[in-house]
Amino acid sequence: MVYSAGEIENVRVAVRLRPLSKKEKSSGCVPVVVADPENAAVFVQNPNPSHVGPPKTFMFDLVFDSDSKQLDVYNEVARPIVDKVFDGFNGTIFAYGQTGTGKTFTMEGSHVSPELNGIIPNSFAHIFGHIAKAKEDVKFLVSVSYFEIYNEGVYDLLSKHVSTELEVKERPDVGVYVKDLSTYVVNNADDMHQLLMTGNKNRATAATAMNSESSRSHAIFSITIETSRPDVTGEYHVKVGRLRLVDLAGSERQSKTGALGIRFKEATKINLSLSTLGNVISALVDGKSTHIPYRNSKLTRILQDSLGGNSKTVMCATVGPAGFNYDETISTLRYANRAKNIQNTSKANEDPKEALLRQFQMEIEALKKQIDDSSKGLSEADDDGEEEGEEEGLVVGASEEVANAVQSKREELDAARQEMIRLKEKLENMEKKIIVGGENLLEKSVAQEKLLEDSAKELLDRKSRQMNLNMRLQEVQAEKMDTEDKYSGLQERSGALSKKLKKLSAAILAVKEDLKDTEDESKREIVELKQILKQTSKELKMQEVIIEHFVPDDYLELIKKNSFWNEEIGEWELRCVAYTGNNMAKELPNDEEITFETRRPDFSHVYLTYKDKAQARSKSRTGKRT
Repeated sequence: MVYSAGEIENVRVAVRLRPLSKKEKSSGCVPVVVADPENAAVFVQNPNPSHVGPPKTFMFDLVFDSDSKQLDVYNEVARPIVDKVFDGFNGTIFAYGQTGTGKTFTMEGSHVSPELNGIIPNSFAHIFGHIAKAKEDVKFLVSVSYFEIYNEGVYDLLSKHVSTELEVKERPDVGVYVKDLSTYVVNNADDMHQLLMTGNKNRATAATAMNSESSRSHAIFSITIETSRPDVTGEYHVKVGRLRLVDLAGSERQSKTGALGIRFKEATKINLSLSTLGNVISALVDGKSTHIPYRNSKLTRILQDSLGGNSKTVMCATVGPAGFNYDETISTLRYANRAKNIQNTSKANEDPKEALLRQFQMEIEALKKQIDDSSKGLSEADDDGEEEGEEEGLVVGASEEVANAVQSKREELDAARQEMIRLKEKLENMEKKIIVGGENLLEKSVAQEKLLEDSAKELLDRKSRQMNLNMRLQEVQAEKMDTEDKYSGLQERSGALSKKLKKLSAAILAVKEDLKDTEDESKREIVELKQILKQTSKELKMQEVIIEHFVPDDYLELIKKNSFWNEEIGEWELRCVAYTGNNMAKELPNDEEITFETRRPDFSHVYLTYKDKAQARSKSRTGKRT
């Protein structure tokens, strides 16, 4: 694969504030978060009555208040990334935040009306709108994958076997990828929308105390766009851009969600993967870290290229306004504030060896040649058949051998014609997969694309007006400062110094409060981690009890001897399949046989008996198993 010169740029971070929910309003929650889109700032006031001091201030690349429109969010957050994907760059847009703050609404939106569509469906209209406006000599191939990370397992949401866990692999030329992940070639926005709906039906969701339809998994919708265009010599070159649209599961606390059983286990895995994501961000920003813990979770492993790698990345952090969630809001904003310091080096992927578009074009050319050759052969065969038919008609009483030969040739001709029809159908199907620039592929997305374009123009007008107002405001402020700087005496100078002193005192107070908040947050995280540790220890003890009661020492040693840590997938594996499952009986020491007898489902009432040479040892262990 050929790469263009790398573009070094920081991860862009956008923050979106949702309005108070009906539940929060009915509970009397007071909003403590103020979004300032013009200055890209977020202000958070501590709701504690004993707190004295100014609100905390956070600065980002983009900020959206509670009245923000879905179309504006798309045009400012996603449009620049999608445009770059057509140039062969990798792009990632992911939503992060506390559960119930609007991540899924930002990424997917609501299908009630086109204005409420989120980033993912709006990208469909944008992609095929771009293709429809391209030149006729430009060709495109668009393919889609959709998968989720649930309880640290990767599952294909578009597969017939959704419950089958997939492996995460890595190759030098491709990078990190999911093995055996299904990919679908699409021809229009409707195809993509159908695949999104199919995948969403298979996604893991459940109700919690914080969210009636909480996402219990991290979902990644991946779009690959291959673009082939001719250079000045007429030779075609292929660029491949990959767009990953990520809807992360929400961070949550067990004390607020009331999660128990399966929900608690899900929350534990979610929080661990998000904690690892935070550690990766911190390590990347720190600059002193020699090790980035990408491999500590499947999420960070898959997003490895998006954080500190070859990708143009935007993080959209979502927060709620209620004082009830003050701690979580501060945590999210700090998280996002660190992320904006990550640097990526993005490069265009040019002329990759495994580009599907190039393979399809080569196969189409081969099919056309095969059809031409077959057409010529059929024409010659038809001429010969006519001559033989005439001769057969002239010869009276032709031999049976000649008649059979003629019949055989006719059957061959029929078979050749059927093969010709099959080849033409295959060619037609192949050509349908390749989209030619300038074709009208928008169909139902025409209105959506127009909405996006109108919103983009309106956004530019607003920014232009805002820029003019800001310039005028700066001029007025400069004049005011000039006036204030002209001191008429020592008294005015003393007053100015007092103001500066107050500002410095307020800044010191803010730093102290920030330090205290950080300490409190660390304490809360420690409590959460202790809960996770307690649950994990409980699971570990259960596993140890199962091993003690059900796995003989010889077999345990056999497993230890033949197992190893697979760094590539971050799991333990056996060196040979002969030592796994039912095949294990072939490798039993001393040809022992094991029979299991169960009286009740409770494993404490299960006992084992060994035959032959194991019988004596079985008796000595009876006390452990009964």
